[in-house]
Amino acid sequence: MNMKIFVPRDATAVAVGADEVVTALEQIAQQRGLSIEIIRTGSRGLHWLEPMIEVATPGGRVAYGPVGTEDVASVLESMANNGPHALRLGIADKIPWLKRQTRLTFARCGVIDPRSLDDYRAHGGYKGFERALSLGPDAILNEVTASGLRGRGGAGFPTGIKWKTVAQAKADRKFIVCNADEGDSGTFADRMIMEGDPFLVIEGMTTAGITVGATKGYIYIRSEYPHAVEAMNAAIKAARRGGYLGDKIGGSTYSFDMEVRVGAGAYVCGEETSLLESLEGRRGLVRAKPPLPAHYGLFGKPTVINNVLSFAAIPFILAEGAKAYADFGMGRSRGTMPIQLAGNIRHGGLFETAFGVTLGELVDDIGGGTFTGRPVRAVQVGGPLGAYFPRALFDTPFDYEAFAARDGLIGHGGIVVFDDSVDMRKQARFAMEFCAVESCGKCTPCRIGSTRGVETIEKIINGERVAENLALVGDLCNTMKFGSLCALGGFTPYPVLSALKHFREDFIPAPTTLQAAE
Repeated sequence: MNMKIFVPRDATAVAVGADEVVTALEQIAQQRGLSIEIIRTGSRGLHWLEPMIEVATPGGRVAYGPVGTEDVASVLESMANNGPHALRLGIADKIPWLKRQTRLTFARCGVIDPRSLDDYRAHGGYKGFERALSLGPDAILNEVTASGLRGRGGAGFPTGIKWKTVAQAKADRKFIVCNADEGDSGTFADRMIMEGDPFLVIEGMTTAGITVGATKGYIYIRSEYPHAVEAMNAAIKAARRGGYLGDKIGGSTYSFDMEVRVGAGAYVCGEETSLLESLEGRRGLVRAKPPLPAHYGLFGKPTVINNVLSFAAIPFILAEGAKAYADFGMGRSRGTMPIQLAGNIRHGGLFETAFGVTLGELVDDIGGGTFTGRPVRAVQVGGPLGAYFPRALFDTPFDYEAFAARDGLIGHGGIVVFDDSVDMRKQARFAMEFCAVESCGKCTPCRIGSTRGVETIEKIINGERVAENLALVGDLCNTMKFGSLCALGGFTPYPVLSALKHFREDFIPAPTTLQAAE
């Protein structure tokens, strides 16, 4: 009997020994005369259980995890006999953490071979693209707009409006650019989708191309993601061989091709205009706006720039219809959000669900509280520029407007958890230091303000003229928020001011015994 075993090649799984597990599986199977076929997939996102491996059975794929090389012999025996095992998790699709998700974007991640175009198509891939070809550009625009899809990179700008602006622009050439410069702390959804379902991103970008009249696309990936670069390049070659990139794609009259460009690791290149400068071969400096990239973008041509998850949502919208997507979510936040749980958390990983789930549910219920078992004190949502929320705000729904109303942002959907041992003064200092290190240097509020911010918070930590320096930090944040050219300097005040507002006790020195007596 031939056993079909699935092992993730996702960077998370590889980092904790997935490649070594594959070697052990092959060696032990050969020693025992077992016939096995190993398929390397992406990760399903249950990172505390990686490497999580699965075996195909008549009742579905049975998962085991976390599997180390020392477990392989006994796990193989359990697989061969369909017997019990301490690491046996049951049918993968029925694991409660997976079952309670609404996986629209990540439906295939961890399921298919990301290198196989046939596997992608067998699981519904290119269904949306084929419908898009039958609809034509105007009808595609209507579908994307009606879906309510907003940019998943953090800004939350309506995707349909951006595409329509580029579609209406007059130019001899137009471009599609995918921002895969995922640099926020606690975020990994872009990497996971590129490594686990890269054809999905290609399909989304190709659909954007035929919609706005672009024939060339670029996916800009940070250099720290070598596995994602390899996966995307392999998928692009396979899509080209399969007739889904190049001339007359999918048997149509449209042409579209794309390539990967690797960034040098600058956080500010996650900002769209800085990314364009880098793509053009220059230093990643922020451009003043207007003109907008939709009018004057890459090489001065109209350009659609969207995040990985924005493009990855397009195939579902076209395949199932705008209403099917818009039926999920709340308010102006429609569809699902792949939320990334990280930091000091028991169950870290990728959890895709409709907008509207509360922060408390995500941290306490889904995430299982802290890994250390200590009380949760602070949660940062939206990367290093996101606000720190205390437990008093855990009733906040995961929604763009709900977070904005409480001076926060959901950004790229990353959640980093801290227990009660965290020093919020150090976190506020880190935010300023991060901005100072990563600033492109073009505008004074960001370049100088962040450096002065580090110095001033250090004085507060050292107990120097605390009241005066707290007021100065407030002034600095106000200047950075309203005077910076881009979101790096403009959003750095969010973590600093939220730390000051919600965790004031960390910044004000406790009165001495003598002061208390007076």
